[in-house]
Amino acid sequence: MMLRTAHYDVHPWPDGASFLEGAGAFGPACALLDIRMPDLSGFEVHAAIEKSDLPIATIILTGHGDVATAVRALRAGAINFLEKPIKSSALIAAVDDALASLARQGKSSPRSRQAIERLAALSPRELEVLKGLAAGQQNKSIALDLGISPRTVEVYRANIMEKLGASNLSEVLYVAFAAGVDDDFAGIERGG
Repeated sequence: MMLRTAHYDVHPWPDGASFLEGAGAFGPACALLDIRMPDLSGFEVHAAIEKSDLPIATIILTGHGDVATAVRALRAGAINFLEKPIKSSALIAAVDDALASLARQGKSSPRSRQAIERLAALSPRELEVLKGLAAGQQNKSIALDLGISPRTVEVYRANIMEKLGASNLSEVLYVAFAAGVDDDFAGIERGG
């Protein structure tokens, strides 16, 4: 309903298998995939899309999100990970970003450049904490790896969210993966 009101062409599907059978009939598109769906999970549908040549960007949705699930979705190549309930403005922005990513495939990604610019504001220690978060580690594990207290990790986490203007961990992880966390944030110069 939200997307139709915003003038998107919306096609609901009863399950992931039906979607995969009929999705080829559409041009560039954005698929909103719930993790828990009949027959195939959202992750399974996403994996099938990734293996195909279909121009479909995916957004993973869930009402049962945690750090590990967000990391898994973004590492798998989802454009975004959203937790329900979702504000209409956040959903529309995510769909716009997903469709824009399809339009610029094969070109240097502005999303990646913007994410790198945003992460440049982080200190080296904040980047280390962010790497731990992107790896799905809990605060205690990050603290142990870095030789600091879990409370200090919480402070760094709050600083990261503030500096990135993020309201939740999913938004932080989105920026981290767009900036290349798997490539050790290649291109980030200095921390602030």
